[in-house]
Amino acid sequence: MKKLLLTAVTTSAITLGSLFSISAQAADYKIDTEGAHAFVQFKIKHLGYSWLLGRFNTFDGGFSYDAASPEKSKIEVVIETASLDSNHADRDKHLKGTDFLNVKEFPKAVFKSTGFEVKDDNNAVVTGTFMLHGVKKTISFPVQKIGEGKDPWGGYRTGFEGKTTLKLSDYGITYNLGPASTHVEIELYLEGIRK
Repeated sequence: MKKLLLTAVTTSAITLGSLFSISAQAADYKIDTEGAHAFVQFKIKHLGYSWLLGRFNTFDGGFSYDAASPEKSKIEVVIETASLDSNHADRDKHLKGTDFLNVKEFPKAVFKSTGFEVKDDNNAVVTGTFMLHGVKKTISFPVQKIGEGKDPWGGYRTGFEGKTTLKLSDYGITYNLGPASTHVEIELYLEGIRK
């Protein structure tokens, strides 16, 4: 009887240990750029009178997330700077040139997280290194979990959004656009498919 009880306890402990190990490991997600369910957008004031909006059409990356241990989350996004699109060909040419992004010399902008500070069930502050225009800086910005669950195609998805403001001169972009246009707002809308 004691042997049977000991076996049952040991089996239960192993089972619980296995479940704990599984739940403690964050799931890896591929950002759904193929289905166009993710966006990297930017916004900057034009003369202080209105906003100029645009986006980057080509980017990739992924993130690691587990609702049971959200503080272990990680994210990496790689943006092709030449994919900038402000819906105006001449302006795009200027923004991609040496006055601004200089996409020939700096073809990629990269964000890689180093920390994830949980605020509540759906909000956190992510910290990481952001490289733009050949300059790498540590930045932090708020992110919000939009939702997660099964999709109609048998997969599992999780989505986040995050927004930050960058000072252009911090990244060596010093072209004078006037005092109202020294900062650019970056907005990330990322839907990931669990691998």
